[in-house]
Amino acid sequence: MPEHSCQNAAEPCTRKVPIFASLSGADLSRISAMIIHRKYTKGQPLILEEQPTDTLFIIQQGQVKLSKMTPQGKEQILHILTAGDFFGELSIFNSDELSNFSAYALKDTSICMLTRADMERIMLENPDIAFKLLKTVTKRLAHTENLAQSLATKDPEIRIAYMILELSDIYGKMRGGRIHIDLPLSREELANYAGVTRETISRKFAIFEDLGLIELIGNKRMVIRNRPSLEKYID
Repeated sequence: MPEHSCQNAAEPCTRKVPIFASLSGADLSRISAMIIHRKYTKGQPLILEEQPTDTLFIIQQGQVKLSKMTPQGKEQILHILTAGDFFGELSIFNSDELSNFSAYALKDTSICMLTRADMERIMLENPDIAFKLLKTVTKRLAHTENLAQSLATKDPEIRIAYMILELSDIYGKMRGGRIHIDLPLSREELANYAGVTRETISRKFAIFEDLGLIELIGNKRMVIRNRPSLEKYID
């Protein structure tokens, strides 16, 4: 797994991450010199659940899923992250932290990494970065609570509608008056995200298509035809 500094990259990670947006060019260059750059192939783990970690992972290019194993031995996807996103922030604030999720590359992915020691120096010199990290932690906790609430319902249509809307918010692009989504997950992974079986998600997708809510184009593209009606499922 080759590693190199991010300092001389054509597009350093520091210019992609919102938490560093307020820094000067000189500060960004200094942080880039601290960063280690690593590439992962599709399906490769970046970190495993219960593994000790002291690293902030920044996605320079590609996509990463964060997931946990349920007591029943099934994967539960927690987050889908893309370029400019980061994870592992809890390890920056707690030296005894074990990872409470696994992270896998969904496609060939380039990652920039900062150690806890480097992040502590950066935050001492730029305290606003610590506040931005905490804001991200708060948003992710809110997302996890919403996901838990969605999974607690026994109605799979509500779970699947919630997932579609979230994918729309993250990956949706407006074209021709409709939202087009390049799906980052396989059908099996989509089922894991919604907490249903593959058969159930295929059946519910067909129902949503018949209702005119969505349109599936192969296994990797979805068009949302009626977002307001999807939103009614989770109101």
